[in-house]
Amino acid sequence: MIGTFSTSVRTLSPLLSPLLRHYYRPPTTSLSNHKVFFSSPSKALRQFIQADRAFLQRIRSSGVSTINQSSLRYVSGTSSKMPPPIFPIPDERANTVATTSSDASASVHHQISPQSPAKTSPVVDGDKFDYDFVVIGGGSGGLAASKEASRLGAKVAVFDYVQPTPIGTKWGLGGTCVNVGCIPKKMMHQASLLGEAIEDAKSYGWELAGGGDKKHNWGAMVQSIQDFIHSLNWKYKVALRDVNVSYINSYAKLIDKNHIHAVNAKGKEVTVSAAKILIATGGRPKYPEIPGAKEYGITSDDIFSLQYPPGKTLCVGASYVSLECAGFLAGLGFDTTVMVRSILLRGFDQDMAERIGRAMEESHHVKFIRGAVPSKIEEIEPRQDGKAGRLRVTSTQNGKEIVEEYNTVLFAVGRDACTSTIGLEKAGVKVNPDSGKINAEYEQTNVPNIYAIGDVLDGRPELTPVAIQAGNKLARRLFAGSKVVYDYEMVPTTVFTPVEYGCIGLAEEVALKKYGKDNIEVYHGRYRPVTTRPIAGYGEEHCYAKLICNKLDDERVVGLHVLGPNAGEITQGFALGMRLGAKKRDFDDLTGIHPTDAENFVSLLITRSSGVDLSLPQCCG
Repeated sequence: MIGTFSTSVRTLSPLLSPLLRHYYRPPTTSLSNHKVFFSSPSKALRQFIQADRAFLQRIRSSGVSTINQSSLRYVSGTSSKMPPPIFPIPDERANTVATTSSDASASVHHQISPQSPAKTSPVVDGDKFDYDFVVIGGGSGGLAASKEASRLGAKVAVFDYVQPTPIGTKWGLGGTCVNVGCIPKKMMHQASLLGEAIEDAKSYGWELAGGGDKKHNWGAMVQSIQDFIHSLNWKYKVALRDVNVSYINSYAKLIDKNHIHAVNAKGKEVTVSAAKILIATGGRPKYPEIPGAKEYGITSDDIFSLQYPPGKTLCVGASYVSLECAGFLAGLGFDTTVMVRSILLRGFDQDMAERIGRAMEESHHVKFIRGAVPSKIEEIEPRQDGKAGRLRVTSTQNGKEIVEEYNTVLFAVGRDACTSTIGLEKAGVKVNPDSGKINAEYEQTNVPNIYAIGDVLDGRPELTPVAIQAGNKLARRLFAGSKVVYDYEMVPTTVFTPVEYGCIGLAEEVALKKYGKDNIEVYHGRYRPVTTRPIAGYGEEHCYAKLICNKLDDERVVGLHVLGPNAGEITQGFALGMRLGAKKRDFDDLTGIHPTDAENFVSLLITRSSGVDLSLPQCCG
């Protein structure tokens, strides 16, 4: 049981202060408005709580060591380290969080109803199960939830196991983002930008020694990136150990709603029980159902550790993964083509998507094959150590067959949730039969003690920060009595194409459909980037910013979009204002920092409805 100590806190503050500082640094200097959660209070601690003033004075004079620290329950019960922090929850707004609604039109409190004890109860029967909380999946969200739960006093285990790709690629603890997603993608994106910077440097008087051309070493880049990723894998293991989370490198499946059976790479089996279970298994790239796809193709799971330069590459798909990979491959000097079945960046603002396509094609030497799908892949020459093979790709474009040779074919045609082989059906967990994703309310599935976060959730953004936030908040609800839930609206994101695209809020076509054409005003403009290559005139024809405003709500900004260098940093900066319900006049009243690319948002004057042609603004007014 988790005891609650809140009696006479104001009176006891002078004594509690050193004790609480030993375990946890509260967000405020005052203890009078806190409830402090202790795990399994000992007899000594209960006496302390109920003691009279004379006993309190004796405890105070003798120091906090009088209290038996081992009675404060922590996961292993055997660690010589300090127990995990005692978690205080402020009384004021402890269980609510002020956010904005989906249309940013009003401030609301995102909380769970007090009549939902299954979602909020911190009580765990530690004697009945091996663990209070078991997480299946060691990605960013699962790790965040596991560590937070352990800090709050739960006994936690994490199961994680990576099944190799068809060509044998596998990786360590940390999930997609760290190993085969956000981190290596951003590093390769940066590598390609550095190549552009070398060219830009010539405009500033820099000369290459000997007058030779720049040359990129694929192997050296991959080695550096993999060394960095391996260091992160190790840090994740250490982080789990530091908070007494058991890490089990085995493939886990549910037997029923409380039991998990797992097998490791050597065939060793283990079965454990848990009061609460979290599904955080993420997703893996899809392969098209065509001959040769798995035999000769690769995905984003393979490209970041590829042991040979990919050579002439075909990226199949128009997802952000496909465009990002095509962008950095072209920037590194490889002949790169993107095969598009229909539209670019489905689910994103289509005006911005087409601008990205034009920028990649016109300024970054990426070729596009529109309206085409591959039908088979054949091997002409096999891959060898240090060298890509040769592949023949047969495709259909507008009813006509086209054939072309490539060294590498990378599929980025979507992702499958990793839910079909983990025993969800045995536990009774319902999934969407079309997507394989889990239906959940406040991350709770239809089975009350089983939860899900991240890419396995149906209808939720597949983004690392989203999974981390949702996981942390879920752990606090389960083990600290919080009622705060994650708000999935107004989530900022960025596509790291050569000219980056950042956005938060609604796409223009979505806003028009939701509010009506007469009720939406779009303020937009082109701009000359000053953060990169201004002398060379880089990006003048492509860099673009727009604000989508709801006229029914005093021109509240419901969508912000930017295409240009460092778009992610720009979007992150404005995200707070967007979540707080910023209006167009708030942007107008904001003083820009000069010279920056972000300052273009404080001077957008041209509206789409005016029909005025966009022209580049003059520098300094």
